[in-house]
Amino acid sequence: MKKITKAVIAVAGYGTRFLPATKNQPKEMLPIIDKPIVQYLVEEAVASGIKDIILVTRFGQSSLENHFDTNMELEIQLEKNGKKEALEKVQRTYRMANFIYIRQGRHLPYGNATPLLCIHNVINRDEPFVYMFGDDLVKGKIPCVKQLMNVYYKENPAAVIAVQETAKEEIERYGVVKYKKGTKINQIDQVLEKMPASRAPSSMAQFGRFIFTPKVLRIAREHFESGKFGKDNELWVADLLNELAKKEKVIAQPIKGKWMTTGDPLRYMKTMVEFALDREDIGAEFSKYLKELNLS
Repeated sequence: MKKITKAVIAVAGYGTRFLPATKNQPKEMLPIIDKPIVQYLVEEAVASGIKDIILVTRFGQSSLENHFDTNMELEIQLEKNGKKEALEKVQRTYRMANFIYIRQGRHLPYGNATPLLCIHNVINRDEPFVYMFGDDLVKGKIPCVKQLMNVYYKENPAAVIAVQETAKEEIERYGVVKYKKGTKINQIDQVLEKMPASRAPSSMAQFGRFIFTPKVLRIAREHFESGKFGKDNELWVADLLNELAKKEKVIAQPIKGKWMTTGDPLRYMKTMVEFALDREDIGAEFSKYLKELNLS
């Protein structure tokens, strides 16, 4: 079995829900306290043993690419002023992993599976890899990616997807898992996108963490070349998984930890608060501040 050493992070969206803040910067560069969203994803992957980070970007995202590069002028200034801790933080961003950037062309369809059309030349024919959406974060003792990798190494499936139980009022925002009957592991039959709670086959929502084998890439290419798109004429990960699950083992793994999304302003702010409260340097004082607010 091939070892998983590569993670693909999809960051080619337009972030329209955050305009005008995202007019000239990627949504994934919005900060959670003092680090951009995308850095949390990279750190999760690296903590799980990933060596190569492949960022699928688009035109106009040079700030994201520059973030994981050197800034000699800043580093010289920090060193000159004796700001060793700040210097180490800056240098760590580009020393964490080997970074590869691939541009997603405008000729490709819209959809959360579209970045998979861009990475054929950097994924070997028999190589499993991590796929991450750029707006999902997970707080937990064991990194979410590591949890999925553990399942992959144990079960050797065609894909592993992260799921978490979700409240009824939220379930229609996400893809919901329908499990195969008679299987001892969490093997899926389908992922149904944005189903009303009354029709949802389970309360387990899929979110942006996956282990894929190249079989998924082949299905993505076949759908693109044949014009086989899904809802709203988009290329959906759920549709690829549904086709894969007809013939192969696809596991939906419940994640230990707390999944949070930054996909819209409200949930972004909720995530910001949760991460702030967890910080040793500001958490206690921030908690005190929140308690002092008159919210009645």
